[in-house]
Amino acid sequence: MTRASLALHSRFAQRVHRRFEQQLPLLAPGLPTPEHLQATFDALKSAGQDTGSALRITRALVLERLLCLDCDAQASLPKVTQAMTDLAEFALNQALTEVLATLDQTYGAPMAASGQRAEVWIVGMGKLGARELNVSSDIDLIYIYDEDGDTAGDALGRNRITNHEYFGKVVRAVYGLVGDVTEYGFVFRVDLALRPNGNSGPAAVSLDALEQYLHVQGREWERFAWLKSRVVAPRASVERGAIQPLRQVVMPFVFRRYLDYSVFDALRLLHHQIRNHASKRSAGRPERANDVKLSRGGIREIEFIVQLLQVVRGGQFPELRTRPTLSALSRLVKAQLMQSDTAQALAQAYVFLRQVEHRIQYLDDQQTHILPTQDADLAWIASTMGLDSAQTLLTQLDSHRELVAQEFDKLLGGGAPECKGCHAGKTPEVTASMTELLPQLGEDFRQRLTAWVEHPRVLALREEARTRLMRLLSRTAQWVREGRVTEAAAVGLVDWMEPLLRRESYLALLLERPNVHKRLLRLLGAARWPARYLLLHPGVIDELAVSTMLEARFDAAVFEAELDHRRLTLQTAGEDDEEALLNLLRRAHHAETFRTLARDIEGKLSVEQVADDLSALADAVLRTTTRWCWSRLKKTHREQPQFGIIAYGKLGGKELGYGSDLDLVFVFDDDDERASEVYANLVRKLINWLTVKTGEGDLYEIDTALRPNGNAGLLITSFSSYANYQQQRGSNTAWTWEHQAITRARCVLGDAALHSRFEAVRAAVISAERDVEALRTEISAMRARVASAHPIRPGKFDVKFSPGGMMDAEFVMQFLVLSQSGTHPELMVNAGNIALLERAEVLGLLPAGIGHAAASAYRTLRVLQHRARLNEESPQVGPDELQTERQAILALWQAVFDH
Repeated sequence: MTRASLALHSRFAQRVHRRFEQQLPLLAPGLPTPEHLQATFDALKSAGQDTGSALRITRALVLERLLCLDCDAQASLPKVTQAMTDLAEFALNQALTEVLATLDQTYGAPMAASGQRAEVWIVGMGKLGARELNVSSDIDLIYIYDEDGDTAGDALGRNRITNHEYFGKVVRAVYGLVGDVTEYGFVFRVDLALRPNGNSGPAAVSLDALEQYLHVQGREWERFAWLKSRVVAPRASVERGAIQPLRQVVMPFVFRRYLDYSVFDALRLLHHQIRNHASKRSAGRPERANDVKLSRGGIREIEFIVQLLQVVRGGQFPELRTRPTLSALSRLVKAQLMQSDTAQALAQAYVFLRQVEHRIQYLDDQQTHILPTQDADLAWIASTMGLDSAQTLLTQLDSHRELVAQEFDKLLGGGAPECKGCHAGKTPEVTASMTELLPQLGEDFRQRLTAWVEHPRVLALREEARTRLMRLLSRTAQWVREGRVTEAAAVGLVDWMEPLLRRESYLALLLERPNVHKRLLRLLGAARWPARYLLLHPGVIDELAVSTMLEARFDAAVFEAELDHRRLTLQTAGEDDEEALLNLLRRAHHAETFRTLARDIEGKLSVEQVADDLSALADAVLRTTTRWCWSRLKKTHREQPQFGIIAYGKLGGKELGYGSDLDLVFVFDDDDERASEVYANLVRKLINWLTVKTGEGDLYEIDTALRPNGNAGLLITSFSSYANYQQQRGSNTAWTWEHQAITRARCVLGDAALHSRFEAVRAAVISAERDVEALRTEISAMRARVASAHPIRPGKFDVKFSPGGMMDAEFVMQFLVLSQSGTHPELMVNAGNIALLERAEVLGLLPAGIGHAAASAYRTLRVLQHRARLNEESPQVGPDELQTERQAILALWQAVFDH
């Protein structure tokens, strides 16, 4: 079979050449475009064809062209499917335009209450909606109209009918022009079964009726169908954005606010029904078993894998809301929901299977996905795909399908059960399995499980949810018995789950993801603070499903880019209202905090690395929130704000902990006469965005007491005023304790010039000449005041505030930085207390060994403080503990303050 004759093996191509040889030149050379379609259609109309016939002949010419380009010239799959999608949209728009004009003459225009014309939208579902239409596909359509009412009637006001009746006639008339079989065949087979209530429902549905249906009756499988929905006609409605109300109804139905693993069971059931249907169809007909779409490892399983992950996460991550399968695969990789090599393999399998599907359909223009049994046809398919034989084709086909099937089974739990009793089908069976384990468990966990078997809130759950719960508890009990998790962790899980029983999606997540279940148990058993954080933000547990999460570190650039991309996605969809953006920021922040927490608990990060990552996260949140707030201010006088944020305290020293507040000072460097008012509005909005509690919680508590003049001062000041205040210029100047604070300050937001000016002010303040003895006295007195404000229980040592604690080391370093930086500029670097203590000893400012020992002691105390906070315990220990560390820091204090 020569390359030039490949396309002509198709029986369909032969029929087109026999029937439409004269019309073939009407379609311009190359890939059919919407402009080519219009020109061909117009030429056929000019030749006397009616609309229906012109559309059918155009369709025949387009398919013949695609067949040649695909099989002879190896056109890419996206080009072929886009051309078919263009054909469907063109046909529907032509048909709808003619039908509306005809019906208007008889019944008048359908009217809305506003006096405007009521609109109808043809919604393309499935592959049409995703612009993935295959060459002999049917098109799944749903007709939606925006408002009920009546038509205006004809020119004399007669023949008025309801809008519902009018649009029902539209559906039937469009079907006649596109779907009816005539002497020229059809344009597309049309399927309306996906509309609300299926074939028993009205042909056209009002927007209000659709919203009611999706809210009350919408089933899980319909969410997958509506995921790919897109208005395909009339084109004018799409171009002017009139379809936005429809999107606002559909999106909340498809994408839920919380992570939604409950769809797994729905997809399993749908897949099971499809498999059963395929098996029945091929019973006694083994040649029908080789279905590239519906059989094991077929196209449908790739689509299910992708759509399942989109529906589960798309509510929180709008960047996953894309219709085409190949596009979604790449986005899943970027979101770390799928390994890159897995996505690449699935993409290759998808392209291969779709190309085989097209060649099957090219043979006879039949809507089939079953491999032909004729050797000549198989050899032709192989040849058109550049393969040397039918055997090679079948070998590659089996390889792709096996990979797809394995990934599908892995995602949907198609393998063996994880543990005894974990996949029991009914609650009584699972309960019996769990009851068998109870005598083998510790007292605390056994009591909790015994109580839960008859817990009123458990009994109030739906049967499906109760089954999930019991399966989950059985698996937990099994792991406790096997020693894989601690009893304390299991009790923590029960405590964590009790308030969330009605959040069935979390039960589904843990059941579907045993690795997440196991990691969650480790976190809950490790410390109290993670358990409380998980109770406040339960959705973050899905982060545990990312296999590489524990090995990574926070990346501020990636974090900010993803947030901006998500915002753009919401903006494009018209969903970027203030509440949506507030929740978007909070979900992203909570997820990153939780990732750091999980790495911390698993011992992947040192206490310094935890502080670095939490500080970098706060910096990134401040930058992103400022950008977004500025863009939403009603009155701004420049594109980019000349605005800065100076961080003090833990954020300034990059020592932020979990739940720490942010000590911030806001400045602007702008001479415009409106600047003061504009930036004051920005700061108020910014603080509100950071602190306000939404359904997703809050971000940070903000402390602005370190601004010039403290709480009596302005919320924001010009940078020149800030500099004058800090550098003792004028009558209103900073106190010594404020200069202590600036040793740990840094500019976290502002342009390069502002950063440089701040560093110059900080350096000038730190290196200024001072009366060393007076400074020693002031700082020592300040240390005493801090101690009196933090009483310590008798006989206890507080790792931060007791003599020999962290506070002593911090005050020593502040004294050394302020008193010695003029002659030792190496101390001006905001490098943290541990590094500065080591540096002070190297510079000869501390006796040999004193600085090193104090730095080591400080690190140990900081680790203990960190662990105490994680476990929500007092950072105070017995008098005999930590003697080495206490003595090291007391020696440091004595060397500097008591010499």
